[in-house]
Amino acid sequence: MLRQPLLMLSRSDKVKNLVTALPVSSGIVSRYVPGEATSDAVQASGELIEAGLHVSLDFLGEDTLDRQQADHTVSAYVDVLVALSEKGFSRNVEVSVKLSAIGQALADSGEKVALENARTICHAARNAGTTVTVDMEDHTTTDSTLGILRELRKDFPETGGVLQAYLRRTEADCRDLAYEGSRVRLCKGAYNEPESVAFVDRLEVDKSYVRCLKVLMAGAGYPMVATHDPRLVDIAGALATRNGRVQGSYEYQMLYGIRPDEQRRLSEAGEKVRVYVPYGQEWYGYLMRRLAERPSNLSFFVRSLLSKK
Repeated sequence: MLRQPLLMLSRSDKVKNLVTALPVSSGIVSRYVPGEATSDAVQASGELIEAGLHVSLDFLGEDTLDRQQADHTVSAYVDVLVALSEKGFSRNVEVSVKLSAIGQALADSGEKVALENARTICHAARNAGTTVTVDMEDHTTTDSTLGILRELRKDFPETGGVLQAYLRRTEADCRDLAYEGSRVRLCKGAYNEPESVAFVDRLEVDKSYVRCLKVLMAGAGYPMVATHDPRLVDIAGALATRNGRVQGSYEYQMLYGIRPDEQRRLSEAGEKVRVYVPYGQEWYGYLMRRLAERPSNLSFFVRSLLSKK
């Protein structure tokens, strides 16, 4: 019952102003976001690598309507990629990029700006010895995002993409992207979408996830199984076995701060596990979507607000 209201709050400026007065080290925030600076992201990456895990870093920001802010985001990605390379972390850490954070939503020239900026980040990632995954956002940007991904892959075929199982179109998109060399992260989806384009019943979303996963595991690409659901983790493992996939020909992905014991368990069992680590000052929207996924955390979050002095 709380999911839809929380997703609506993720776009409320009034609530955002209240919540962002919290320091990033406060309670629920630090559970999901290790910090705001490049150094925080690199440190968190090192700790996860030491634990046998891989990382995908996300410099938080979305719906950017200012070219200067988009350029700032690009610079932040370049900086963190240089820092990862200097630390020798690049083999284990990639970056995830939301196109709306690098100009996609700009009037008139948004797609062109986003493509140019994404190319800059992909080039920096290649120089650092790692890769980029292009994140997916709400359904209104799906076609644009997939179009930009196709263009990026002409010069940077290693670039990963993301598909969201709650969208009704995604099974078909999986078929289109399940080719050799294609890296696809399959997640459930965390935006407030209309029933006309998305499954809203949790069971229907799960069924769609399994259908999509069957396509990706049977395909020639590299599936990235982004879920914390124990049932779906087990199904993914069974599908990998059924399709003759060896460990390392696919990977599991989980969010920073969610089911860390399971992340370690899978890794210790020989599976490749990547942890999605967000960082930066624009953590509000991300945090609210995490609360929407796990409303049981809401009481902890409210206590953090009430205890702020």
